[in-house]
Amino acid sequence: MSTSSFDVNASSRAERAVEKITIEGAATANDKPVGTFNSPISNLEYDPRVDLQSRNMAEAQADVTIRGGIFENTGFRVGSATLIDPQTGHYFAEIPIAPEMLSNPSIFTGVDNALYGVNSSVGTVSYGWRPVQTAGSVSVGVGNNNFNLQRVHGAVKLPIDGKPAWHVGVEGEYSRSESDGTIENGDHNFERASGRVQLTSELSQTDLFYGYQQKFFGWPNLYTPFNVNETEDLETRLIMLNHLQRYGEGDTASHVEVSAYYRKHNDHYVFSRENPAAFEAFHETQVKSLALSGSHNASQRISIHYAAQLTRDDIESTTLENNFTSRDYYKVSVVPEYRTQLNENESVAFRLGGAFDDTNRDDDRFSFVGDISWLKQTNINTSRTIYLSYAEATQVAGYTAIGGSTTSGLFRSNDALQREVSKNLELGASFDQLSWKVDTALFYRWDNELTDWTYSFDSTSARSANPVDIETLGVELIALKRFDSADVVASYAYLDKSEDYRSEEVDASFYALNYPPHRATLGVIWFVSDTVEIRVDNEWRKQEANALRNGPDSAFFSHATLTYAPTQIKGLNFVLAVDNLWDERFEEIPGTPGRGDQYSATVTYFW
Repeated sequence: MSTSSFDVNASSRAERAVEKITIEGAATANDKPVGTFNSPISNLEYDPRVDLQSRNMAEAQADVTIRGGIFENTGFRVGSATLIDPQTGHYFAEIPIAPEMLSNPSIFTGVDNALYGVNSSVGTVSYGWRPVQTAGSVSVGVGNNNFNLQRVHGAVKLPIDGKPAWHVGVEGEYSRSESDGTIENGDHNFERASGRVQLTSELSQTDLFYGYQQKFFGWPNLYTPFNVNETEDLETRLIMLNHLQRYGEGDTASHVEVSAYYRKHNDHYVFSRENPAAFEAFHETQVKSLALSGSHNASQRISIHYAAQLTRDDIESTTLENNFTSRDYYKVSVVPEYRTQLNENESVAFRLGGAFDDTNRDDDRFSFVGDISWLKQTNINTSRTIYLSYAEATQVAGYTAIGGSTTSGLFRSNDALQREVSKNLELGASFDQLSWKVDTALFYRWDNELTDWTYSFDSTSARSANPVDIETLGVELIALKRFDSADVVASYAYLDKSEDYRSEEVDASFYALNYPPHRATLGVIWFVSDTVEIRVDNEWRKQEANALRNGPDSAFFSHATLTYAPTQIKGLNFVLAVDNLWDERFEEIPGTPGRGDQYSATVTYFW
């Protein structure tokens, strides 16, 4: 279930007048936010495979967790490279790339995460670079809370004279939004500019990208439960070069992808916007990385899957220690695969390999990965798959957890933190029919030396980084059904945890024990007519009780949009949208106020 693909929009509807977005790797109906412009993580908010715990809103500051892990256990991968933020996982999702440039995300867990993920022990959100297509759009939006949005996007793809198989593409966008926020002192002001040049042939694609993103936002109790109005001001710059090469034919068709990037991230955190001098922190992180991955098919039966990444980071900080300001990361993984045909319709595949992780600051670790899967296909494009897998993955803690003060301040680090190790045993099945699809998985995960941020009633002025051993039992079920005029996707997830902090001083957990034992989602896309479309996402959750949470431990969220595309003006769309329809104030992060309701109206012209 780790790389499930849910194509929510049937291809037969592609000719309708209302714009259709094919959701290849997300199980949601909506793919755009209500209170700001779209970002790569926007369509994860109601995705049943992840739990997105937001401050202010998902696009402001979002902790993306997978299968009950914490935010630092989740990696974000573009091309072949994982975009590391060495300070804290709170900034992993600061990706200044226009979503039009990226494929919709695949969620890697188990063997796929161990193979392709870097410093992400539970899961990886993986994006690919889309081929440039000549198109464009301009959008203007307004809403309650003095919300306003402006956005322009354009792309052109041209053939190269004398080389009919080669094309050059140029794509760029600029987006901005601002509002007073859905609660008092929850204002935001965002902008992003990104662009790329792409060279393509029949067998290759090369992208050179630059993106810049600036975000200011406020929120009461943003990180601390002291009833203070906190703010963050973030700047992120990303330069990336990516090359994808395909080679071979038929049974030996293979590919290799190489990625290199430079990422610079600046963070200015203010504890109290009314009294900034009380406590503020400045951080600057720089990351340079080179990565490759691919799959070499030696024959019809044998393939070699591989990945490697070399990363170097450094940090300048006004609050972290000066003796730990840089680190090198190395990872190499190789997983051979053997396939055998049982009969005309049935086959079995075996994968067995490992991954090696190391840094110049920590002990190295070799991780074992393997699985066996049975596949039955029919001549009418239906299939059934059953698999059993075991995978190990590992990571090291970020600088905020390991490199700050251990005895004073709002955020107390722990310089004794060890390398985290996660082991995942999983049994899953997938049933793919012509008009419906079901994916299900049962997993048991052992997390050893997991870094968590905890709270003690004997030391109420700080949160502290502490190791914890956790065993997690989980069940996932995702079902998709296509009707003549509607698509429906539903899911249910169950989690149960057993934890050992090896300390009596931990009274509450901000992250590791902030999870829903029960969570269900329901998404519907209703094609009312050739010009009207309605999309609704719903999420119900029953959260684990937490001493820091104010209010109920359960919540029901809804995100709805109505799109009208008049036939008189081709390419024009009017969208009315609402998020948090029922004005839930559930604290997604204990002690941090939940978001309020947001309404917006957007006009977009596509060409």
